[in-house]
Formats: sequence, C-alpha cells, structure tokens
Amino acid sequence: MKKYILKRLLQFIPLLLGMTFISFMIIQMAPGDYFTQLSMNPEISPLTIESMRRDFGLDKPAVIQYLYWLKNLARLNLGQSFSYHVPVSFLIGQKLRNTLSLSIFSIFLTWAAAIPLGIFSAVKDGRWQDRTLSLLAYIGISIPSFLTAMLLVFFAARTGAFPVGGTISVFNISATGWEKFADYMKHLLLPGLALALSGIGSLFRLMKNNFLEALGSPYITTARAKGLGEARIYFRHALRNAVNPMITIFGYTLSSVLSGAALVEIVTNWPGMGRLILDAVLSQDLYLVMASLLIGGALLILGNLAADIMIAAADPRVRLR
Repeated sequence: MKKYILKRLLQFIPLLLGMTFISFMIIQMAPGDYFTQLSMNPEISPLTIESMRRDFGLDKPAVIQYLYWLKNLARLNLGQSFSYHVPVSFLIGQKLRNTLSLSIFSIFLTWAAAIPLGIFSAVKDGRWQDRTLSLLAYIGISIPSFLTAMLLVFFAARTGAFPVGGTISVFNISATGWEKFADYMKHLLLPGLALALSGIGSLFRLMKNNFLEALGSPYITTARAKGLGEARIYFRHALRNAVNPMITIFGYTLSSVLSGAALVEIVTNWPGMGRLILDAVLSQDLYLVMASLLIGGALLILGNLAADIMIAAADPRVRLR
C-alpha cells in the first residue's frame, strides 16, 4: 500500500505541471492584464506601469513567466497579489480554512442524510415513502445551490433563526474557546445547509439505485435461501457492494470543494475563497488565480487517491499494486 501511494503521488507531479501550464497559457490568452486596467487611470504614468510590469515579470514571454512561477513555487512562494499587494499565501491562508470548513461540513451533512435515506427508499421501493422521498429528491436536484442559499438567507433574515454573514458574532469577541466554536458552527450552518440540500437529491438517487441493484443480485437470493435475517442481508451483504460506486463519487466530491462552495459563499457572505477567486479573475490577478487553480488541482488528485484507498479498504476483491 505504501509503495502504491508513493507511486501515485509521483505520478501527480506531471499532472499538476500539465494542468498549471495549460491554465497559465489560457490566462495569458485573455486581452490585457491587471496593469492594462491601471493604464486607464490618468494619475498613473505609463512609466510607472511599465516599471510595475517589470517588477512582476510580466514584460517577459508567457513561457518564461511560467518558468519563473514554477521556480518560486518550488520555494513555496506563490507570488505577490497585484490587487492586495500582499503575498498570495497570506490571502489564501486567511480564506482557505473557512472554505474547507464549509465544504467538509456540507459533505458530512449530505452523506449523512443521502446514504440512509437511499437505503430506506430502496427497502420501501414503490411505496408512498419511496415516492415521497423521490419527489423531494427531484425538487432538490432541480434547484441550484445559489437559489437555495438565497431562500435560506431570506428565511434567516425574516426569522432570525440563523446568523447571516461572517464567522463570528460581534458581541462574542471575548467569549471562551468553546463558545467561539459554537458560534462559528452557528454561522456555518446556513451556507452548509444550502450546499447540503442541493447535493442530497443526486446522491440519494444513486444510493437507492445501487442498493436496489445489489438486492437483485444472486448472492442476495442465496443469502435469503440460507435463512439470513433481512437486517444482516441489508447491512452485511448489500450495503458493502452498493457503497463502492459512492466511494468513487466521494473522491470527486472532495476535489470540487472550491468550485462548489464559491457561489454559496458569495450569496451567504461567508468569508471563504469564493469572493476572493471571483475578484481575482475579474481583475486578472494572475498569481492569485494560479494559486487557486493549483489548490483545486491538488484536491482533485488527492480526492481520487483517497477514493482508491477507501475502495480497497471496503472491497477485499480490490487489491492495490
């Protein structure tokens, strides 16, 4: 297992290089750059703009710029933000924790609800419980996450059930560690619910179909013929086979934490990377955009590796070599 993980990690290096190179070239294809916008300001002289462009290395060809970026990346230097005039690592360090907290929390809520509901619906297939849950799932799938977030924000503003925006209450600055954590989770609940409600439907449908397929397999018929109880058949035999495709999807879910939470963060005013990435793209803040893409690519790769390892742990027929 250790050799397999090490081999996969080494394979990720050319993947990341290819992804970042293509992304860098696509960004360079956009007309102008950050300093082109500054040239429209009559108070800034063209000489000053050219000097700033040289300082950031933007006066060189795109390939040379990319090689310089790689050189700095090898030194764990993500570059300087054009807009904020601070290191990119400092900006991302401030926002990434909140985005990861939101994503992990929403993934936990989604899977904790979708898996048991999918199993229950499969067991009650064709009955009113199954039809009701399927209808709710279709409604959840058809409503995008940002619209769900807007509805929850409206509900919270009218009822005061959830705090809207930020990660901590102003009056809670002098609170103890446990009180700060509880307050943080209370602020996290609104955007977390928005993401979870939008993701439960599709996972519920997939889990139900996988479980129904497993229940129709010959080994389930054999287990029933041997007199095994239904609970043991469901959770000892059918569940382990039905959950394998879900583990693969779980790996992709880990990789989409940045993109999936961005719109919800903006709508609910959650101080994560969503607004930061949007502003960076609009202002063509090159190094901040590249750092965001690098983190997204690394999460995609690590998510796939985690899925492979979990499949091997859940299914003894799978062996990693």
